Amino acid sequence: MSFREGKKGELMKSKRFLLLTLVLALLLAACNNQTEPPPIITAGPGTTGAPTIEPSSLTPTAQPETFRHLTILYTNDEHGWMEATDDSGGAAGLMGLWRERWSYTEDSPFLILSGGDMWTGPAISTWFDGQSMAEVMDLMGYDAAALGNHEFDFGLDGLRERAARSEFPFLSANIRDKATGTVADVALPYVIREVNGIKVGLIGLTTTSTPRTTNPEHVAGFDFIPYQQALEEVVPQARADGAQLLVVVGHICAAEMRALAPAAAELGVAVLGGGHCHELVATTVGGIAIVEGGDNMRGYAKVDLTFDIASGAVVNVKPSTHLNTGGAPDPEVAALVAGWRARVDDELLQTIGYVSSEIAHRSDALFNMVTDAWLAAYPSADVAMTNRGGFRQAIPAGEITLATVVGVLPFDNVLIDVELTGAQLIENVECCAPVVGGMTTVGGYRLSDGTSVAPDGIYHVLVNDFMYVGGDNFRLQGYDPDAYNTAIDWRQPVIDWILSLNTSPEDPLDKYLDTAPR
Repeated sequence: MSFREGKKGELMKSKRFLLLTLVLALLLAACNNQTEPPPIITAGPGTTGAPTIEPSSLTPTAQPETFRHLTILYTNDEHGWMEATDDSGGAAGLMGLWRERWSYTEDSPFLILSGGDMWTGPAISTWFDGQSMAEVMDLMGYDAAALGNHEFDFGLDGLRERAARSEFPFLSANIRDKATGTVADVALPYVIREVNGIKVGLIGLTTTSTPRTTNPEHVAGFDFIPYQQALEEVVPQARADGAQLLVVVGHICAAEMRALAPAAAELGVAVLGGGHCHELVATTVGGIAIVEGGDNMRGYAKVDLTFDIASGAVVNVKPSTHLNTGGAPDPEVAALVAGWRARVDDELLQTIGYVSSEIAHRSDALFNMVTDAWLAAYPSADVAMTNRGGFRQAIPAGEITLATVVGVLPFDNVLIDVELTGAQLIENVECCAPVVGGMTTVGGYRLSDGTSVAPDGIYHVLVNDFMYVGGDNFRLQGYDPDAYNTAIDWRQPVIDWILSLNTSPEDPLDKYLDTAPR
């Protein structure tokens, strides 16, 4: 062996030793730095569900190219509250918050979804049949919305107009046409949106309580089938159309979502979004994210999700909730809201009274004021009765305008004079806990003059037309199918009563209010 060959052999040994040392050092460093175990891949439940991967600490550099990220921003029960309040940034603040905190842009991997009940609320939305709120949500870039019960408040023509003019679809998979049994034409059962290379199937659900929680006449032609039945029918259709990831956009409560979660998991649903109960919810049940964003744009839910487009697996899902505070108002949204404020001010800014302290939402003072005003306007009635859900906000301290009253009573109802026996009157009070005027339920049923309600006596009772046709489970139309429609807008007596008092800071409305429970 030559001198050159001997040196070459020693050099090779030295290199192998150094390489071995480097490998051992790297392995030791990796062991010391590993804080969580690698992801555990498990088969998804059922034959139709996609496999899932348990949440892990995978860093972006460690993720395969087939892993794709998606963020869902979710609101529900917006109810027309586009303007900022003392505790909320409104629509403009929310848009600014999303841009600042989460780096939202129109072409980034986000979906903005609504769980429904978008329009009915303060005058800035209700007075225009929801057109203003629909335009605000268009500008904010909503991708889809569930059809809520209050989307029917302006009738089917009003709903269809909003659907035709909105830039995002309204969804519901569980509304059926009674005549044909097919999916009703007021909404789409699902749509597919491609985001960051993921084909996302968005499936809508509407609360089965809708016939009781909107004017029943507006939905008389529809059946609202169970949620699980609807998903079992529609999920295979969405899959056949190419959906890889399934998200339910529902106007259903958290308890209903939890009950639905096992069946949804069998079908491979990754996210259940809700509404209707005005809850702020972020949790997981059986690997499915369950979210609800509160109400009135005061908060929102967020779902961060990683999906493997190669295996169809949800790699990671993280739901959370947040308040709508601290965001710099988005200038475009703020300008649109200001334009609608100017319109409502032009039409409804007439001052009708003054109150020195807030009349709280759903307080005895507010209840009594409304029902007493009805009886003052229609004195031939013995009793006035209305559902508590019709009251939607407080009367703030200061000047009372027409817009204030529209915000308190936003629904387009009229008063009906129903003839009931005393027994029928008491039955409806006991079944549905209404607000009452002209009588008391404290310590027995007595009229305001002190006489007891006789079971076989005949009484004229003022109700709103929503209640008359069965809303909130009232049983009135069957007892008096020929009740008299007074054609009195239910807000007008309240406006007239406040005007008649000529209140001012020196003589505020407060002193005329009856705050006693009835």
